[in-house]
Amino acid sequence: MENSTTKPFYNTTIPSDWTNPEFGTVFSFLKSFSYSREQLTNEKTNDEIRNIHYGDIHATYENEILDFETEQRVPFLKDGFLDVNKFEDEEFPSLQDGDLIMADASEDFEGVCNCVELKNINGRKVVSGLHTFAARGNVDIIATGFRTYALNNQQVVRELRRIATGISVYGVSKTNLSKVKLPLPPLQEQCTIANILSLMDAAINQNNKLIAQKELRKKWLAQNLLTGKKRLMGFENGEWKIKSLKDILTPSRKSFAPKEDELYQQIGIRSHTKGIFYKEKVIGATLGDKSVFWIEPDCFIVNIVFAWEHAIAKTTENEIGMIASHRFPMYKPQKGVIDLDYLLYYFKSPRGKHLLGLASPGGAGRNKTLGQSDFLKLQIPAPSIEEQTAIAQVLQAADKEIQLLKAKTDKLREQKKGMMQVLLTGKKRLTIDQ
Repeated sequence: MENSTTKPFYNTTIPSDWTNPEFGTVFSFLKSFSYSREQLTNEKTNDEIRNIHYGDIHATYENEILDFETEQRVPFLKDGFLDVNKFEDEEFPSLQDGDLIMADASEDFEGVCNCVELKNINGRKVVSGLHTFAARGNVDIIATGFRTYALNNQQVVRELRRIATGISVYGVSKTNLSKVKLPLPPLQEQCTIANILSLMDAAINQNNKLIAQKELRKKWLAQNLLTGKKRLMGFENGEWKIKSLKDILTPSRKSFAPKEDELYQQIGIRSHTKGIFYKEKVIGATLGDKSVFWIEPDCFIVNIVFAWEHAIAKTTENEIGMIASHRFPMYKPQKGVIDLDYLLYYFKSPRGKHLLGLASPGGAGRNKTLGQSDFLKLQIPAPSIEEQTAIAQVLQAADKEIQLLKAKTDKLREQKKGMMQVLLTGKKRLTIDQ
């Protein structure tokens, strides 16, 4: 479809055959409920009432369309808070396919009015939860499958952020939301755009399903290979031994005195949600009298604070010239005795994390701290160096396969984002079969 004429829409233009009605003429609001996270559970309940929480819209649901046939992370409302018989009442705000659920609160502008459109409810009992608006679209104006995308137009997003109010938490009122204009193509074109984007979602969901399968397979491999329950071909009869870390690791710490006016790159710690190890640039003068050590490649490095939180890593050639504080002791594996990658995989396994937890007692209200002497007293099971290397290679291959699949998902998401940018603005028009 070609159409060279346009008309104004906020700070840009849209095709002249598109409409721009206000949200309040396209959608009608439904009642939402205010159940807290404590009133929800991931376990299936007797009443099987599902609740869409605003926090999940922000952080859990990755696609604009919330498909109940593929999304397994919609929590249940605990029994006793809502009479399940109310769902028989035609006036009860039970959610339907095509309903739009929008978060009405956000800690940042980027999350203002994040929303999802529901799909494949298929008889499930679903309600809109805490800090959400639920809205039902007029089928004569906006097509099912397109509703969430109308709110994802960049001009609409900017307008929503403009009208958001608050200091630490930002929100939009129903009154102001009702006045926001939406860029709507003709209904047939809406359906075609929705179908195209749903195909992208299907490809993303299928790839993510494959990732989940590969991660389960890798977990099974780690649990069995790192304990000797399963043996690789050629190693069926080799003997496993219990080895103390003090007998297989050698401390490797070269201290130095930093110059006050020089800039250094130092590794630090961050919460497990963002990755334990990260790099930051520091000036020598800020290091004071603290013990500072050069990082050497091919070392097993441990963070002695929060030790149970995956705070282990392998140093590489890329980190030569970087520094670490006394909180990050490094150990060289003895050649021919312990494989560094095998050691890393072991301590990332449930058994390895359990060992680190036992050696990091900590206390109520205090960080868990791993003493170096306690760490070196730990004992781990280990086969021959050849079998260790073979096990590590199998797990590395599994990791590589997962990384490639995740990269594919990222690429598909970028492709979908690019399609949305041109299709939802009318910069590209689709041919509509009459």
